[in-house]
Amino acid sequence: MAFKNLITLVSIAAALTGTNAALTRRVACPDGKNTATNAACCQLFAVRDDLQQNMFHGGQCTAEAHEALRLTFHDAIAISPALEAQGKFGGGGADGSIAIFSEIETAFHPNIGLDEVVALQKPFIARHNLSVADFIQFAGAIGVSNCPGAPQLAAFVGRKDATQPAPDGLVPEPFHTPDQIFDRLADASQGEFDPILTVWLLTAHTVAAANDVDPTKSGLPFDSTPGLWDTQFFVETQLRGTSFPGKGGNQGEVESPLAGEMRLQSDHTIARDSRTACEWQSFVDNQPKAQAMFQFVFHDLSILGQNIDDLVDCTEVVPIPPPPQGITHLPAGMTHTDIEQACADTPFPTLPIDPGPKTGVAPVPKPVVKQ
Repeated sequence: MAFKNLITLVSIAAALTGTNAALTRRVACPDGKNTATNAACCQLFAVRDDLQQNMFHGGQCTAEAHEALRLTFHDAIAISPALEAQGKFGGGGADGSIAIFSEIETAFHPNIGLDEVVALQKPFIARHNLSVADFIQFAGAIGVSNCPGAPQLAAFVGRKDATQPAPDGLVPEPFHTPDQIFDRLADASQGEFDPILTVWLLTAHTVAAANDVDPTKSGLPFDSTPGLWDTQFFVETQLRGTSFPGKGGNQGEVESPLAGEMRLQSDHTIARDSRTACEWQSFVDNQPKAQAMFQFVFHDLSILGQNIDDLVDCTEVVPIPPPPQGITHLPAGMTHTDIEQACADTPFPTLPIDPGPKTGVAPVPKPVVKQ
């Protein structure tokens, strides 16, 4: 009931935001084309257009968008009030440190591979008058807006950039236990990101792929529809794993149900943990929840370490994503007997099965940016 109430509140807030936007007087931007509710948002129109044209290939949900979203999390989650309580620097959260001190932070083990997207974004940062912290979160929101079925993510300006790198050890790893991940996210968010909200955050894996878990393979998707913001990720992580997409034996990887698909150990265990299994299953064939819950947690993730009273909400600059595509289904060659039922309270939803023989999942091509 609490989750239904939260969805209702989110919907009401969105409706009120739209109503208020219609009644609020807008300012004309210097570009002569756009208007905004706050002049501070005007600069984002040029950044958005540059990103869409030159990073996201005219507005596509490709690897560049996936990696931009991944970067938002790895930058923001690097904050620890627990370390601060011990008199140590605990990181600044969403402060851009992963790009400002990229030679240090991208060398941290959980950030392996992010040096590529940081390098891709740096020319964009250099040509726009935007803080690094704001740019990273804004680029993630714009990238996700290209994925059919995604929510419109929050965008703020006014974050303060980092003056020192975050300490190592603050970004969860795929080989961590659920307890380790839950404790780390709770610390970063001062208790807000509990096990349930951790599941909400993991909705991001619907448009994700692994480049470095298996050193012999890159672009291995976490579900069979990496270009769509849907709920296939929550279905396919509950299918019985049978093989590895590569040689296997990699830290943080367990067997997956489809050829070419990567399954992270952390996704596997959280999907089956008694504290989160029913919440995980509740996302199956529930597109509104996959949108609303991630929209909710991204808002708070994107401002970790920042004072929201110092920020300007520029979400209006973020495009409304394309509508959802397809239907939630079991992959071809699978049946409901392949589901590893983990939720003890509710039966697994009955889903249609794709026709034809069992197939594999194609890799996501690595990022290529036109400069």
